[in-house]
Amino acid sequence: MSKLDAVRAMREARYAEAQTRAGAARPAPRRAPGPASKPSISPAPEPTASDEELCGHRNIGGRTCTRERGHAAKTHRYG
Repeated sequence: MSKLDAVRAMREARYAEAQTRAGAARPAPRRAPGPASKPSISPAPEPTASDEELCGHRNIGGRTCTRERGHAAKTHRYG
Protein backbone atom coordinates (compact mmCIF):
# COMPACT_ATOMS: atom_id res chain seq x y z
CA MET A 1 0.00 0.00 0.00
CA SER A 2 1.43 3.37 -0.96
CA LYS A 3 1.44 6.41 1.25
CA LEU A 4 -1.38 7.94 -0.82
CA ASP A 5 -3.52 4.81 -0.41
CA ALA A 6 -2.92 4.85 3.35
CA VAL A 7 -4.00 8.49 3.62
CA ARG A 8 -7.09 7.80 1.50
CA ALA A 9 -8.03 4.79 3.67
CA MET A 10 -7.58 6.85 6.85
CA ARG A 11 -9.78 9.63 5.45
CA GLU A 12 -12.49 7.17 4.40
CA ALA A 13 -12.42 5.56 7.84
CA ARG A 14 -12.85 8.95 9.53
CA TYR A 15 -15.69 9.79 7.17
CA ALA A 16 -17.45 6.47 7.87
CA GLU A 17 -17.09 7.00 11.61
CA ALA A 18 -18.53 10.50 11.37
CA GLN A 19 -21.46 9.17 9.35
CA THR A 20 -22.27 6.53 11.97
CA ARG A 21 -22.13 9.15 14.74
CA ALA A 22 -24.42 11.46 12.77
CA GLY A 23 -26.78 8.61 11.88
CA ALA A 24 -28.95 9.26 14.93
CA ALA A 25 -29.52 12.89 13.94
CA ARG A 26 -31.03 12.57 10.50
CA PRO A 27 -32.25 15.68 8.75
CA ALA A 28 -35.99 16.13 8.43
CA PRO A 29 -37.44 15.11 5.07
CA ARG A 30 -38.03 17.97 2.67
CA ARG A 31 -41.52 19.28 2.37
CA ALA A 32 -43.16 19.92 -0.95
CA PRO A 33 -42.75 23.54 -1.95
CA GLY A 34 -45.79 25.66 -1.28
CA PRO A 35 -47.14 28.40 -3.47
CA ALA A 36 -44.43 30.87 -4.42
CA SER A 37 -44.91 34.24 -2.82
CA LYS A 38 -43.53 37.44 -4.24
CA PRO A 39 -40.97 39.19 -2.06
CA SER A 40 -42.35 42.40 -0.66
CA ILE A 41 -40.15 45.19 -1.90
CA SER A 42 -41.12 48.54 -0.49
CA PRO A 43 -40.56 51.55 -2.73
CA ALA A 44 -37.84 54.02 -1.83
CA PRO A 45 -39.08 56.63 0.62
CA GLU A 46 -40.04 59.93 -0.93
CA PRO A 47 -37.46 62.63 -0.20
CA THR A 48 -38.65 65.29 2.20
CA ALA A 49 -37.82 68.97 1.97
CA SER A 50 -34.83 68.55 4.30
CA ASP A 51 -33.50 65.61 2.23
CA GLU A 52 -33.66 67.64 -0.99
CA GLU A 53 -31.42 70.33 0.49
CA LEU A 54 -28.67 67.87 1.46
CA CYS A 55 -25.68 66.76 -0.60
CA GLY A 56 -26.71 63.11 -0.55
CA HIS A 57 -23.21 61.68 -1.08
CA ARG A 58 -22.85 58.26 0.52
CA ASN A 59 -19.71 56.78 1.98
CA ILE A 60 -18.72 53.11 1.95
CA GLY A 61 -20.52 52.49 5.25
CA GLY A 62 -23.78 53.86 3.87
CA ARG A 63 -23.81 57.13 5.82
CA THR A 64 -25.08 60.18 3.96
CA CYS A 65 -23.41 63.58 3.76
CA THR A 66 -25.24 66.21 5.82
CA ARG A 67 -23.84 69.27 4.03
CA GLU A 68 -26.05 71.31 1.73
CA ARG A 69 -26.48 70.24 -1.87
CA GLY A 70 -23.70 71.53 -4.13
CA HIS A 71 -21.40 72.45 -1.23
CA ALA A 72 -18.03 74.02 -2.06
CA ALA A 73 -16.13 72.05 0.59
CA LYS A 74 -13.93 69.28 -0.74
CA THR A 75 -14.78 66.94 2.11
CA HIS A 76 -18.13 65.51 3.05
CA ARG A 77 -19.60 65.58 6.55
CA TYR A 78 -21.30 62.37 7.69
CA GLY A 79 -23.23 63.22 10.80
